[in-house]
Amino acid sequence: MSRAMHKLSARRAETIKAPGWHGDGGGLWLRIDNSGSRKWVFAWERSKRRREMGLGAASEITLATARELASEARALLAQGLDPIEERRAKDLDREAPAATDDVVDDVPGVPTFGQFSDTYIDAHEDGWKNPKHRQQWRNTIKTHAKSLLNKPVDTITSDDVVAVLRPIWRKVPETAGRLRGRIENILDAAKASKHIVSPWENPARWRGNLMHLLPRRPKKSQVKHHAAMPYDDLPDFMRQLQRRPATAARALELTILCATRTNETLKMTWSELDLELAVWTVPGDRMKMGIEHRVPLPSKAVELLKAQAKTSNQAPDAYVFQGQKPGKPLSQMAMTMVLRRMNLGHFTVHGMRSCFRDYMGDMTDHPESLVEQALAHQIGDETTRAYRRGDAFIKRRSLMQEWQDFLLPAQKLNARAKRNNAGRADTEIATLQAA
Repeated sequence: MSRAMHKLSARRAETIKAPGWHGDGGGLWLRIDNSGSRKWVFAWERSKRRREMGLGAASEITLATARELASEARALLAQGLDPIEERRAKDLDREAPAATDDVVDDVPGVPTFGQFSDTYIDAHEDGWKNPKHRQQWRNTIKTHAKSLLNKPVDTITSDDVVAVLRPIWRKVPETAGRLRGRIENILDAAKASKHIVSPWENPARWRGNLMHLLPRRPKKSQVKHHAAMPYDDLPDFMRQLQRRPATAARALELTILCATRTNETLKMTWSELDLELAVWTVPGDRMKMGIEHRVPLPSKAVELLKAQAKTSNQAPDAYVFQGQKPGKPLSQMAMTMVLRRMNLGHFTVHGMRSCFRDYMGDMTDHPESLVEQALAHQIGDETTRAYRRGDAFIKRRSLMQEWQDFLLPAQKLNARAKRNNAGRADTEIATLQAA
């Protein structure tokens, strides 16, 4: 704790605007964040651990009052007491109802972190589209934050959070970072639910708090892309794949032909398909971007799906590629296992989309925006998307047929299939012109 005291003048305390920590001495700091929020903080060290106690907003607490509060805190420290715990005890005494001999109020206790984290996740998980994301929230809390589970939410300190994070901070930095954010969110929600009384500083906050107690995490390593097969090898691979009779092999073949994501293919239902018009419409709730996506099916994809229909339950809500359990699709690993059985497990299913992107960029003149639309990626900024509401479907039909011709060069379209594709394109153009 600095020995110099009263380094700030009242005028400077009122006018200083630079973000950062501005010390007055004796552990008293004026903290200004990037948003311009200004608050007084008393900070001290105990057992080589830094602790902080918020004293209130600078707009409400004058410099003189802040100095008095800091002086009281220093006096408590001199007595071997914890200022935060002492203030919490005072608040509880102040809020406690007067006792009577004949009336007993039933005051609910403060929930533990474990109890409130379950409440928080239950309340929010419906808004998390990815089931894996929901499970990760529960797993990271129960696996890495065990020491917090039985602590009341209003007693958790920065030291407690550091003790949870330090063992994994360097070992699994991404997980540690997510865990810190989740603890912060849960404790903020506990404060909003009035389980934590003011004034209070979130002990899991990074800026101005844990950033002083934990080392900087290593910079993210270069993004590791999904392992992709060289696109020149794809035609030979497709010939080998077509010889395999498994349903998972057909799902993988369709995924490559349509350049779709694994989940989009596995959860495809018959109601999404119009095989006469060769269109697959994926609902927005199954798309990564949350927007409905129309896939122009190349002729081989239509042929594959018609063959699949002969051996499948064609109820509208039935999965096209059904798994072993009734009413369930193929597992997420089904197509990956096909690659492994073909001794190609070092490549990924998602990497096939990279093959599509690389081939279109290297070997064709199709605009990048058209290729991105075929991959169901967002194009441009929000303003651009607001003005461009079409999906370039007719152009994408030609692009996907060209992709098929590259993948299956020996399986040229017969004259009838060509006429059908031409007829579909003419119909679509006429429909657009009439609109």
